[in-house]
Amino acid sequence: MIAAHDRLADAIARHDGLAIAVSGGVDSMTLATFAHRLAAAPVAVIHAVSPAVPPAATARVRARAAADGWDLVVTGTGEFDDPRYRDNPVNRCYFCKTNLYDRIRTLSPHPIASGANLDDLGDYRPGLLAAAERAVVHPYIEAGMDKAAVRALARDLGADDVAELPAQPCLASRVETGIAIDAADLAFVDRVETTLARALPPAATVRCRITKTGVAIEVGEEVAQIDGLAQAAARLCRDDGRAFAGVRRYRRGAMFVRT
Repeated sequence: MIAAHDRLADAIARHDGLAIAVSGGVDSMTLATFAHRLAAAPVAVIHAVSPAVPPAATARVRARAAADGWDLVVTGTGEFDDPRYRDNPVNRCYFCKTNLYDRIRTLSPHPIASGANLDDLGDYRPGLLAAAERAVVHPYIEAGMDKAAVRALARDLGADDVAELPAQPCLASRVETGIAIDAADLAFVDRVETTLARALPPAATVRCRITKTGVAIEVGEEVAQIDGLAQAAARLCRDDGRAFAGVRRYRRGAMFVRT
C-alpha cells in the first residue's frame, strides 16, 4: 500500500494547487483528506449542494472540514435549472458534471480533481466525458487505485468512519431513465433510505428506486430478512401517496434504461 500512497502523492504534487470536488462519499472525502495533509500546495475543497445531494453528505463534509481545517466552499451548481438534466436521459450524469465543473471553474484557478477510481472505468460513467472535456484530473486513476485501495487509504488516514461508508451515488441515480428529476421525489428517496437504514446492519446497501411501476426498494445480500423491511417501506409509500413495487436485491445501475 506504501507504493500506492507514493503514487497518489506524486499525482497530487505535480499540480501547483487543486480544487477537489467533494461529494461526501468515501472516494472524494479520502482524496481531500490525503491532499490536505500533504499541504505542499493550495487545496480547495468544493462541495455542491442540491436536491440530489443527501443532507447527511453535506453534514459529513462540513464536519470533516471543520475538524481538519479544510478550505471549504459550499456552492450550488444549477443543474436543476438545466432541462437536459431534469429530463433524465441515460447520460444525465454528463449534464450534472458539466454544471458542477463549470461552476468550480468560476471558484478556483487550480485544476479540478475528482475522486474517480479504477473501478469507475469499468462502469457506464457519462460524467467522465464531461470531466475529460474540462481537463479534470483523477489522482486515484493516475495512482492505479481501485475502490478497495481507497478504503484502505481512508483507514490508514484514521478516517474509519469514511472508510466503511457504503457506495452512495447521488439521489438522482435512483430515478429510472426517462422519469423527470423532481426535487420532491429525491427528498422522498432520501427520507425512505434514511429511515430503512436504521433497521439494517451498518454499511448495508439500500436503494429507494423511483420506477414507472412504483417505488422499489433494493437491499444488498448482507440483509438476510426483508419481510419487516417491506412492511416499513410499504407504509412510507402509502403515507406519501405512492405505489409500492416491492423489495428486491440490489442491482448496480438498475435505473439506467438504454433507448
